[in-house]
This record gives sequence, C-alpha cells and structure tokens, in this order.
Amino acid sequence: MRYKAVIFDMDGTILDTLDDLAGSVNHSLALFGYPARSRDEIRSFLGNGMVRLIHLSVPDGISQQQEEAVLNEHKAYYPLHSCDMTKPYDGIVDLLKELKRRGVQTAVVSNKSDANVKALVARFFDGLFDVSIGSMDGVARKPAPDMVNMALDRLGVSKDDAIYIGDSEVDLNTARNSRLDMITVTWGFRDKELLIENGASTFADAPREVLDLLF
Repeated sequence: MRYKAVIFDMDGTILDTLDDLAGSVNHSLALFGYPARSRDEIRSFLGNGMVRLIHLSVPDGISQQQEEAVLNEHKAYYPLHSCDMTKPYDGIVDLLKELKRRGVQTAVVSNKSDANVKALVARFFDGLFDVSIGSMDGVARKPAPDMVNMALDRLGVSKDDAIYIGDSEVDLNTARNSRLDMITVTWGFRDKELLIENGASTFADAPREVLDLLF
C-alpha cells in the first residue's frame, strides 16, 4: 500500500450528523423567534464550523449580539443532543477496522469543536482512530492546513505517506492546501456535480470502495 495513514473528515464522511445539527440549529432559532431552516439548507451550510453555520442560518439583518445569542444557545444545546440521531454511515466502522488490521494509521480532523470531536469519536469509534482533532483556539480551521499538519505530526507520517478523505468543497481545499492526495466520498453533504465543479476527481460511492482505491 502506498499510504501509511488516512485522515478523515467527520461530518458527512464518517458520521451522518445532519439531523442532530439541524435539530440544534432550529431549536436555537426558535428560542429567539426566528424562522426554521430546512434540512437541505442546513446541509448546504455545513463544513466551516458552527460559527459559520449559525451565521448562515440566522435571518439577514439581525445584530451581531442577536447572532451571538443564537450561537451560544447552539453551543449549549448541541453537545447534549449530538447523539440523538447521529450514526456512522453504513460500512464506515468496518472500513476503520480493516485499516487498523492492515496497520494503517487513522486520524479524524473536523471543524467541529475539539471537545465535540473527541466525544463523538469516543461514542462511535472508540479505539479506531489514532488521532482526533477539532477546532481549537489558536489553530486555523480547515481549509487551512494547520489541523491536518498537526495530525500528521502526531501520527509521525509525512505528507507523501498520507491521504485525505472528505465530502465537501471545504475538504477539497483542505487537501490542496495540505498537499495531500484525496478521495472524495459521495454519500455526504454535497452533490457530486458540485464536487466535480470544485475539482474532485477520485470518488468513492461506498466505504468498501475506499479499500479498493487504497490497496
């Protein structure tokens, strides 16, 4: 195998988090009397972290203070409900177990908060990731390469020996900025046409296809 490590995005790649995120966003909006967003709208807003998610979800024209109030409610509510409906995509756990069996190191790098990332990894993938990294103060979020570089350092793997797997244009830009090869998955939060427009060229339509691409 060419690669010694695989770095995964989280939302839309290994975990279907959409319903819990949508529930938290709409709970937070409703608390302040703002209209709900559709599931498809929220799906399109995901990928750049919760601050951007809330910014896109609140009505145009509200004050910064009002937007921060919605954000703070989402920050408080989502961790308590992040596992209500969230689950791994079919085949992901088997893929991770097979990578581990073959001696391939794995990491997850997400724009979710570091605490949320670690909690979700412990809940759904205990022992299957060597490194898990989320958004934290002082470290630029994806598509900046900083968190990916941190993961590579912790794994002790060079860029030439690692590949990135994700589901969005944010992930495509992250892989480019990190100078990593990439597999784009089609079961996540973006349509394939949009991914092609953003330069995706190597696709997996199911987790089992990832193994075929790696080995």
